[in-house]
Amino acid sequence: MTKLSQSGLFRLQDETCLILASASPRRKTFFDGLGVPYRICHNSDPEKKPRRGENAEIYTVRAAEAKALRVARNLSPEAFQVRTLAIVSADTVVGIGPRILGKPGTPDKALSMLRMLSGNEHAVTTSVTLLLKDESGEKIHSFTDSTRVFFHAVSEDLLRAYVSTGEPLDKAGAYAIQEQGAFLVKKLEGSWSTVVGLPIDRLVRVLLDHRILLPGLEKA
Repeated sequence: MTKLSQSGLFRLQDETCLILASASPRRKTFFDGLGVPYRICHNSDPEKKPRRGENAEIYTVRAAEAKALRVARNLSPEAFQVRTLAIVSADTVVGIGPRILGKPGTPDKALSMLRMLSGNEHAVTTSVTLLLKDESGEKIHSFTDSTRVFFHAVSEDLLRAYVSTGEPLDKAGAYAIQEQGAFLVKKLEGSWSTVVGLPIDRLVRVLLDHRILLPGLEKA
């Protein structure tokens, strides 16, 4: 017979350390929901910029892999006394037509992005990298998910008021769907978690496929 283990829905593979290569509080919240132990290790190097003619999928995969590789460069399984390091990184952008919108950084840039998105449809693309590091070397698996987002037409005064909160400055596309920016969104076609910054449903399947996560069941 079987019974639920104390780890809950999931448990971590033995001798494995799960690492989130991100300082994002939104991604941390998703990882907390997995109910398994993990560590946060991120690199403060500047994020890579899109190259000329690079589309959202190619750019976000390149950026996510670079984040994972930077973290892996400074870590070893031996230091954590485990057999395998499983490093997860992600990168998210907003795309409208051929344009890629990252984090605005300044109020003027945030307002410009929001004007562009107001009353229009755009795509949010998130790419995730799983880097496995053990005594045999490194293996990388990356995937991309995209969600179509439709914005209400919003007045200039309301856009300015939203920018004044400071929330848009460090968010891709200058809004946070999980916070005050939810008022902008008319509807979604795709995964809500992809817009937040981590397509958790697909990530869980990848972690299960690679046996980093296991069902939280144990034989009795």
